[in-house]
Amino acid sequence: MGQEWKEIRREFLTGERALFASDHLKIYDTIFADGESPLKESHDLELAGVMFKWKYPLWYCRNVAVKNSTWFDMARAGVWYTDHIVIEDSAIEAPKNFRRCHDLTLRNVSFPNASETVWSCEGVRLENVTAQGTYFAMNCQDVKAKNLTLYGDYSFDGAKNVEISDSRLLSKDSFWNSENVTVRNTFISGEYLGWNAKNLTLIDCTIESLQGLCYIDNLVMKNCKLINTTLAFEYSTVDADIVGGIDSVLNPSGGTIRADSIGLLTIEKDRVDPDKTRIICRQNS
Repeated sequence: MGQEWKEIRREFLTGERALFASDHLKIYDTIFADGESPLKESHDLELAGVMFKWKYPLWYCRNVAVKNSTWFDMARAGVWYTDHIVIEDSAIEAPKNFRRCHDLTLRNVSFPNASETVWSCEGVRLENVTAQGTYFAMNCQDVKAKNLTLYGDYSFDGAKNVEISDSRLLSKDSFWNSENVTVRNTFISGEYLGWNAKNLTLIDCTIESLQGLCYIDNLVMKNCKLINTTLAFEYSTVDADIVGGIDSVLNPSGGTIRADSIGLLTIEKDRVDPDKTRIICRQNS
């Protein structure tokens, strides 16, 4: 026989640790008002129509499913050190959410203030997520994102093993210090894209960036467009196949760059070895 589940409906709960260390609990249309850590150290929870209005609601929890719920502004640092959690069809207004979580799924979720959000998490799934805030998904590992719309600089700093598809990233300094990142069919706009990354692959992407794609070890680009992208590829090892032209290229470290044209190509012999980079301009071939 499995554990019997208990239900709570339409309650207004206050005070610190209101439902501390609960388990096998279904909570419907309930408000967690003032009082920190209402569900700390709980497990096996199902929440629907819940409103969190104060800090730290889901810390050190596991096996949590949330639907149609809301984190208000003061429910900050809402989900930390929590494993196996799925959140669907919800609005998360509070910043600093999701820290050091494992097996985290966010589906149809909006973050109007995603500052310091989704940090140092492992096993992250993002589907139809919209977020606005800096340093989104810093130091995360094993991330898969689809239909992510992101407004905010320094995203995915230090992230590893990331797959992003069908998304739109308006983000300066995205993918800095990252490793093993693959991005498909995505629009990226932001200065200094990808610096100090290792194994960054961009497929069917459109990119707009000042001095982007520099200092990268093993940059691969397939069928990508570079719109208003200048001073690209400085000190990067690159295998790039670009649709259309590139405004300017500066001192690539090595590899092959294919494009219809390059407006300005600068290779300084005192900084890089010109023989290590092959340039193919299709309009001139």
